Amino acid sequence: MRKSGILMPMASLPGAYGIGTLGKPSFAFIDFLKKAGQSVWQLLPLSPTGYGDSPYQSCSAFAGNPYFIDLDLLRKDGLLKKGEYESLDYGSNEGAVDYGKMYGVRFSVLRKAFARFSTWYPDDYYHFCYEQGWWLEDYALYMTAKGLNDGKCYLEWPEDVRLHKKEAIDRLYAEHEKEVHFWKFCQYEFRRQWMALKAYAAEQGIEIMGDIPIYVAADSADAWASPELFLLGKDGAPAEVAGCPPDAFSDDGQLWGNPLYDWAYHEKTDFAWWVRRIRYALEFYDHLRIDHFRGFDTYYAIPYGAKTAKEGEWRTGPGMKLFNTVKKELGEVPIIAEDLGELFPSVHKLLRDSGFPGMKVLQFAFGEGDSEYLPHNHPVHCVVYTGTHDNTTVAAWVKTASPAERRKAARYLGLNQKEGYAAGLIRGALASPGELCIIPLADYLGLGAAARINAPSTVNGTNWTWRALPDYLSTANAKKIAALAKLYGRG
Repeated sequence: MRKSGILMPMASLPGAYGIGTLGKPSFAFIDFLKKAGQSVWQLLPLSPTGYGDSPYQSCSAFAGNPYFIDLDLLRKDGLLKKGEYESLDYGSNEGAVDYGKMYGVRFSVLRKAFARFSTWYPDDYYHFCYEQGWWLEDYALYMTAKGLNDGKCYLEWPEDVRLHKKEAIDRLYAEHEKEVHFWKFCQYEFRRQWMALKAYAAEQGIEIMGDIPIYVAADSADAWASPELFLLGKDGAPAEVAGCPPDAFSDDGQLWGNPLYDWAYHEKTDFAWWVRRIRYALEFYDHLRIDHFRGFDTYYAIPYGAKTAKEGEWRTGPGMKLFNTVKKELGEVPIIAEDLGELFPSVHKLLRDSGFPGMKVLQFAFGEGDSEYLPHNHPVHCVVYTGTHDNTTVAAWVKTASPAERRKAARYLGLNQKEGYAAGLIRGALASPGELCIIPLADYLGLGAAARINAPSTVNGTNWTWRALPDYLSTANAKKIAALAKLYGRG
């Protein structure tokens, strides 16, 4: 069955209070998707943002971002009064997230809600803490310790806490129990609101595609509490870090800085952590995109402290051993493989052996030769994009692509100035034989480079900040998108 969907980060939804949330902004977007004849909402990771405000540098592989907790819903539950949050300064630009303001304001409001909530913890809160304790306990303790240490990386904490010694952890909990419960409360509310939203999406016929990064951040609850999962030195610092070599996105490659997995250890445990991670993610999503899928075949190791990713080298990953175990434990999982970048033949083989659909991006299609990204080369079993969150918008790409690429695109897709080249690229993606086509909202709207979500290997203050304005989700825009979906058999 041919389907189409829209890529729209939760943070980018329009609405009050500085950032998209799990309340009215998300419910309204699901309504927009239905009017637009779409079947899928693709999100970016819902995890707390980390270095450079990136959701791919999170302090937890399992936690949800507290910024997404809807304040109006907390008010309806009797945990807030509107005067406590409606007139606060969440930033002056409704078209961009101000993460500095978010950090300064959002948690103070959530603490007011927690003060009311904590007068009497309901039974389902205790049940949540028990059921999710396998990750929640370490996350809440990590956030508590981080606050006590002025937000420093856990490698700079006092030694007994840094090394996760039982006596120190017991003391941390005993002396700061209320703070530990605050962080658990945030996750409790996030999950409650998310599950209500997911149920509404299902009622409207909208499937949700989630996204999990292959790696966790170096400064994370996962690395702190479970160092055995990673290749770390005795001091806790990694000897080598993750990234990828120079490619279409960056001449210097991408230096991510994440710790690398100790795959030998994971194999000894039958990949228990990964099985648990994927099972947990599928509680939230109908489809699961795994970022940097090629890292399961061969991964790039960069010396710790390197200035660029040029110095790294390739190492062998777990390959099908991991996915055979996942399928044995979980059955046929609805995973989408982000298979972009420099791909060896062994990566293509892993993708075939896994049976997962890969990704085809039109912005990569118009270089020299018969590119695998040209629509006539797309297999049915793939997900087609005009661009991803790491690309500029198609309207901006048309201006920055080489003259040869533009000429080839124009010939191939019959592009013309009257229609607009961006609209022509959308046609090309929707016409692909690929079973699922995902278009970023900014591309449907013909927006320029200012609507780019992320420019890899940069920390520029604008990455991850773009927000849609309220009139972008108009009925007129929905009807235009729906007409295209119907025209190309995806409605």
